[in-house]
Amino acid sequence: MLPAFRFRTNKLKLVTVLAAVVLLTVVFYGRRHASHPPEDAKALDLLREAYAAILTNHVEKPDSKKLVLKMVDGMLAALDPHSAYLPPEPYHEMEVQMSGSFGGVGIELGTKEGRLTVIAPIDDTPAFRAGIQPNDHIWKIDGTPTDGMNIAAAVKRMRGEKGTPVTLTIMRGENARPLVFKLVRDIIKIKSLKAKLLDSGYGFIRISQFQERTGGEFKEALKDLHVKSGGKLKGLILDLRYNPGGLINSCVEVVNCFVGDDIKNTVIVSTRGRTSEANQVYNATLGEKEPRYPIIVLINGGSASASEIVAGAMQDHKRAIVMGTQSFGKGSVQSVIPMKGNAALKLTTARYYTPSGRSIQAKGIVPDIEVAAIRPVAVPVLPKQGEIKEKDLNNRLAPVDKPDEPQIKAPDAVHGQSADKELQNDFQLRRAVELLQSLAMLQERGLTIIK
Repeated sequence: MLPAFRFRTNKLKLVTVLAAVVLLTVVFYGRRHASHPPEDAKALDLLREAYAAILTNHVEKPDSKKLVLKMVDGMLAALDPHSAYLPPEPYHEMEVQMSGSFGGVGIELGTKEGRLTVIAPIDDTPAFRAGIQPNDHIWKIDGTPTDGMNIAAAVKRMRGEKGTPVTLTIMRGENARPLVFKLVRDIIKIKSLKAKLLDSGYGFIRISQFQERTGGEFKEALKDLHVKSGGKLKGLILDLRYNPGGLINSCVEVVNCFVGDDIKNTVIVSTRGRTSEANQVYNATLGEKEPRYPIIVLINGGSASASEIVAGAMQDHKRAIVMGTQSFGKGSVQSVIPMKGNAALKLTTARYYTPSGRSIQAKGIVPDIEVAAIRPVAVPVLPKQGEIKEKDLNNRLAPVDKPDEPQIKAPDAVHGQSADKELQNDFQLRRAVELLQSLAMLQERGLTIIK
């Protein structure tokens, strides 16, 4: 379900490919020709002989190109679930997904009642500035009706080079008259994360995918959270649930914000395979890091590849508590090798390992604290009948507070009393906040939580 790749180009980078059911970590390489030993040459002779026999003798003349593609698909399918041939269009789409930017108008598309519908315009894009709204029905694209057109075909028509025009004809609400929007394509940049402050002093960052700019966006999000919290974060929740992976360099940048204050322990992740190119070690840089406030990393069965690298590294370095459910277990690396005709070959070439040397292939990251994703049920707090406390007794001593005694404030959102609706509806997130608040309370009492 989740493969990893390596491409041979001028730059080495690991990438996780996002698809409906395929999640991948990828390394890009340039094309390389391999020599074949005698036994392999005999096997290739068999392939050629079978191919010639089929072309000559099959009752119907076969499509030779289709035959060859099926041969390639068959070879790769015999290796593992993640190796595959990428035709030009899927290969290009993978590169677009990982870059996080493309030429277009900035519309999130969906279908509603069989019609091509705007889910939402992306902020500060041509579609947003033109006034396109959620639930708008895209009737035509450059005069071509969208009736029966799938989302992939519509996306292909709307994407294009920056500065080129595209005209969308929109039907909105009950209006009988169509609205015509003449747009000029621009570079659309998709943010891979969102951040906010939960209650007072607790930061929250959700990373949906590790794209080229994720590392930089993460650092900016941390700076913004520090400012909003008055210069000091009490704790951080890093949400990697349903994150299928992405570029390894970006996930290394995220971990690097917290790891690297010990020169003897800087490994973030390593990859091992049969070739020297497959054997890589990614280390944290030495220097100033984030303060050692408590951190919780949330994962679940949809956390794979690069997100498992982050969770495993933070766990091994004892820099965070991992909470949630066991991750997917995608611990192999695929190399994407460019082929003729703008296609590519995706081939499993290595496994990756956490800093302590753990391979999580088919195992996943096991959380330190397992918390199932259940929907919380509100339990009313009722006064206990007949309960008597010291304050209820006659002639009791009056309470006295020392003027110089520090008062420990109770957590703001324990038991889900936060006004944040996401907290109220997300049991795993609530548990993470409660744990952070408990750790902060213990620190205020002078106990050392994280060493």
